[in-house]
Amino acid sequence: MSVYKLLSSNRRAIAVTALAALALGASGCTRLRTHQGYVGDSSLIDAVTAGVDNKQSVQASLGRPTFVGQFDQNDWYYFARDSRQLAFSKPRASDQTVLHVRFDDAGNVASVNKFGMEYIARINPEGDKTPTLGRESSFFEDLFGGIGTVGAPGAGGGPGQ
Repeated sequence: MSVYKLLSSNRRAIAVTALAALALGASGCTRLRTHQGYVGDSSLIDAVTAGVDNKQSVQASLGRPTFVGQFDQNDWYYFARDSRQLAFSKPRASDQTVLHVRFDDAGNVASVNKFGMEYIARINPEGDKTPTLGRESSFFEDLFGGIGTVGAPGAGGGPGQ
């Protein structure tokens, strides 16, 4: 075999290997799409009306709620969120739907409210510490503030304990 054919086959192998590595690397940068929560039909959701439906008919058409109100069992919530994520970045919500169905004491639908992305809270923490309420002390107060409390009555850690 000639040197030219040997070099040409090595170049092909290197090119194929490089393309395979590039394809593998690019596949890690694809967008991930996820859905969390309730999967419902919009025509069934829109059909729930106040004064007409009750708990049994809502559960028959929409299924069990995502969660029930913690303080009032007459509040039912159907929650759904679609989010996108690129590689290792934080997922971001692309769509959100919250259906809140409130029942009266007799079990009939009193109101139906639908919320979207406007109720997503964006929190931007500052620094590595959570601010707390209370006494703020300096370094020296923390260092020397405990002097005299060791062995004091009611402070614990004394010789009688």
